[in-house]
Amino acid sequence: MALNNSARKKVAILLENYVEDSEFQVPYNALKQAGMEVVVLGSRRHEKYHGKHNKVSLQPDATTTEAVASEFDAVIIPGGMAPDQMRRHPSTVRFVQEASQQGKLVAAICHGPQLLIEGDLLKGKQATGFIAIRKDIINAGANYIDEPLVVDGNLITSRQPGDLAIFTTAVLSRLGYGGKEAALPDEKDQTAEWWKLADAWGGSTKSDIVKALNTALVGERYALEALEEYSEKESDAEIKSVFQQMIPVRQSHIQKLEKRLQELGEKPSLAANLADKYAKVKANLTGSDDIYQLRSALDDVQTGVGEIGKLCAALTDPVSTSIFTEIHKDLLTYEQRLGELYRMRVAPAKEKAATA
Repeated sequence: MALNNSARKKVAILLENYVEDSEFQVPYNALKQAGMEVVVLGSRRHEKYHGKHNKVSLQPDATTTEAVASEFDAVIIPGGMAPDQMRRHPSTVRFVQEASQQGKLVAAICHGPQLLIEGDLLKGKQATGFIAIRKDIINAGANYIDEPLVVDGNLITSRQPGDLAIFTTAVLSRLGYGGKEAALPDEKDQTAEWWKLADAWGGSTKSDIVKALNTALVGERYALEALEEYSEKESDAEIKSVFQQMIPVRQSHIQKLEKRLQELGEKPSLAANLADKYAKVKANLTGSDDIYQLRSALDDVQTGVGEIGKLCAALTDPVSTSIFTEIHKDLLTYEQRLGELYRMRVAPAKEKAATA
C-alpha cells in the first residue's frame, strides 16, 4: 500500500506525559504503515514520555521549540491528559497556530481540542471532542457536534478512542492515501468493521472487545435481576414506579450487548450467565425496607456509572463504544432520579429526628 501521489508526506504527532495511549499509537502506526514520515514532537527532547496506561514510553524525535510548521503536511494532537500539558508550553501552542494558519491539516481527538482552545483556533469552527470538554469547546466559539468525526476545512476532530479508526482514516485520505490497495472504508460508513482496522493499527483486539462487552453484560444482568427483586418488595408507589421504568431500559442494554457479541461470533461468558442468579441470592438475603431498596438500587446504578464510564474510553471499536455510551447516559439519568427520591424521603426524617 502506498500514497496516491509521489510526494512522501511528513506528519507531526504531539506527545506529552499521560497521553491516551491508543490515541497516540493508532495514528502513529497507521501513518507509518502508509509510508509517511512521522515525527514525534514533545516539549523536551531528552525526556521520556509515558502514556496513561504505560503502553507508550518514548522520547520525542524533536521539540516544538525547534519545529518549523511549514515543513509538515499535518499535525495530530492525541488526547488523554497530555493536551493539558501541551497547552502550557508556548512553543507547542505557537507550532499548532502556525500550522493552522498555513492551511496544514490539524487533527485533534478526545482532549486534543484543549490545545486548539489555547491557540484560539476554534472560533467559528465546527468541532467535537471528549464530552467532558464540550462546554470548553463551545465557550471557545465553536459549534460542538456530538459525532465520531467532524471536518471543517483543514480541521479534523473526534471524540474518543472509539472514533480512532474513523479519525485516522479521515487523516490518511486527506493526505493522499487511498485507492484499491489501501482498501480503507468510507469514513461515513457506519457498517464498516472499524474495529479490524483499529486492531491492525495497534488498537483493541477482538479479545479486548469481547472482554469489555462481557464486563458490561455482567453488570447489566446483575442489575436487572436485583431491580426486579427490589420492585417486588417496594411498597412506596413512586419509587416502585421508577424501578418499573428502569427495568425495560436495562433489558434493552442487555439485548444490545448480546447482539454485539453475536455479531462478533461470540457468546456471553460464564460470569455473565451467572450474574442474574447471584443477584437473586443476594437480594433474598437483604431486608425489605422501602428506603433500603431505594438505597440499594442507587448503589447499583452508581456502580454501573463507574464501570461503564471506564469502558466508554477503553476500546477503539466505535460500535461497542456507542453501546457503552448509551448505557452510561441512561444510568446517569436514573442516578439523578433515584438520588432525588432518596433526598426527598431521607431529609424529612432527619429533620423530624433533629426536632424530637
